[in-house]
Amino acid sequence: MSNRQVPIVRPATQAGRFYESNPQKLSQEVDSFLALHGGSKTHENLAALIVPHAGYYFSGNVAASAYMTLSPQKTYKRIFLLGPSHQVWLDGASVNSEADYYATPLGQVKVDVETAQQLINADSVFFYRREAHDREHCLEVQLPFLQRRLGNVPPIVPIIISTNDFRQMRRMAEVLKPFFNDENLFIISSDFSHYPSYEDACEVDARTGKAVESGDIAQFVEALHINAQSGKHHLATSACGEFAIATLLMMLDMNYEVKHLLYQNSGDIDNHDHSRVVGYHSFAVLRGEKKQETGFTLSDEEKQMLKDIALQSIKDSLDGKPVSQFSPSTSHLSARCGAFVSLHKHGQLRGCIGHFGEDTPLHEIVAEMARAAAFEDPRFMPVRREELADIDIEISVLTPMRRISSIDEFQLHKHGIYIRKGRRSGTFLPQVADQVNWTKEEFLGHCSQDKAGLGWNGWRDAELYVYEAIVF
Repeated sequence: MSNRQVPIVRPATQAGRFYESNPQKLSQEVDSFLALHGGSKTHENLAALIVPHAGYYFSGNVAASAYMTLSPQKTYKRIFLLGPSHQVWLDGASVNSEADYYATPLGQVKVDVETAQQLINADSVFFYRREAHDREHCLEVQLPFLQRRLGNVPPIVPIIISTNDFRQMRRMAEVLKPFFNDENLFIISSDFSHYPSYEDACEVDARTGKAVESGDIAQFVEALHINAQSGKHHLATSACGEFAIATLLMMLDMNYEVKHLLYQNSGDIDNHDHSRVVGYHSFAVLRGEKKQETGFTLSDEEKQMLKDIALQSIKDSLDGKPVSQFSPSTSHLSARCGAFVSLHKHGQLRGCIGHFGEDTPLHEIVAEMARAAAFEDPRFMPVRREELADIDIEISVLTPMRRISSIDEFQLHKHGIYIRKGRRSGTFLPQVADQVNWTKEEFLGHCSQDKAGLGWNGWRDAELYVYEAIVF
C-alpha cells in the first residue's frame, strides 16, 4: 500500500449489474459455477489465464473453467490484470497507480501500487487515466472469482489496454516480460465475437480460438483479419480484448503451451435470440521447462554500444572526419551479419539503409549504415547538425537468411521477407507488419511491387528468403 494516511479504495461499481451485490448470494453464485468444474486439473506451472468478462449469468461458467485450473496451494507474488477499455480510447495502457484497494462485496483486494508506478516509469506507453478505470467492468468482474478460489488474493496490477498500434503493444510486452515469470500470474480479460448469429459466432470463434491456442501472434492477427473480411452480419469484433491478448502472445515463446478450456456463447445460455450473440472462450497458458537458448543475442550493453557507434558515425560525417575506429570488446560486436539502421524524427521516418551480406563485422556495418541512412537515403534530404538532438536511432540486426519454398513457412510479425528475381530484389523488415494491417499475401505483394519492382504477383515465381531481426 502507498504511504497515504487514508487508503484510496476503488468501489465495486458493477455489483448488482454484472454480478450479485449481496455477499452471501455472490459467494453462492461464484461457488456454483466453480463446482461445475470440480474435476478440473490444477496447474502449478500456470502462467496466464484468458477469461471472459460478461455478466456472470452469461459467462460465469466459462470463467469458472479457467479459475478452477488455479491451484490454491500455489502462492503468487502479484496478479497482473489486463483488459480492454469499454469507456475511453487511450492509445496506450492505463495502469491504476492511484487506488490502494479494489473493493468487491466479498472484501477488498490490495493493489501493488509500487509495481504499477514502476511500469509507468519504465515507458511512456504506460500511464494512468482515472476515467479508464472508474466504471470499467472487465477487471472488476475477475476479482470475486479470485477471492472465492484463492481466499487471500495477492496484490493486483490493474492494466487497461486501448491501442491498435503493434509497436506500442510490443513495447508493453517488453516492459511486462520481466514480470512474466513463475512468481506472478497474468489474467487476460476478453470476450470474443460480438453480435453475429449463433452459427456465425461458432465459426468465427472457432477460428479465433484456434489461433490463440497456437500461441502465435501472427496466426492471431491473421484470424482477426479473416473474420473481419468474412462478411458475417453484425460482427463488430472477434475479440474485444484483442490488444491485451496480443500483448500476452508477444511474451510467449516455445516454452509455453496455450491450452483451450471451454467455449460457449450467449446463445448456449439464453436461447431466446440466436440472431445476436456474444462468444466466450477460456484458455490456460502453461509454462514448460526452460530450454537452453541458442542463437545470436545481444546484451543491453552491446546494444547501447552499437547505438553509440551509429551516432558517432553520423557526427563524424557532419564534422568531415572519417568514421572513428572502434575496438570491439565482445565477440558479438565482431560477428559478421547484416543490419539496418533507421532514423526517426518526432516519430516520423528520417532515413533507413541496410545491408544483408554477412561479410562485414557488425560494428563496422552499423557505422556504415548509420552514415548512409543519414546522408544517402534518396527519399530524404541529408540530416543536418541541428536535427541531431531530435533524431532517434533504431538498429535491426539480422539473423542469417533462410530460403523458403512456401509462404506457409513465413510468419508475419516474426519474419522479414527478402524477394529476389534476376537482378531485382527487395525486402521488408519484420517490424513493417506491426505498422500495417496486411495479410501474408498483401505483405509479399507490397514488397514485390513497392520494393523489388516485380509487380504485385512477382513474388510467386521469385526466390523467397526469411530472416529475423533483433530490434532496439
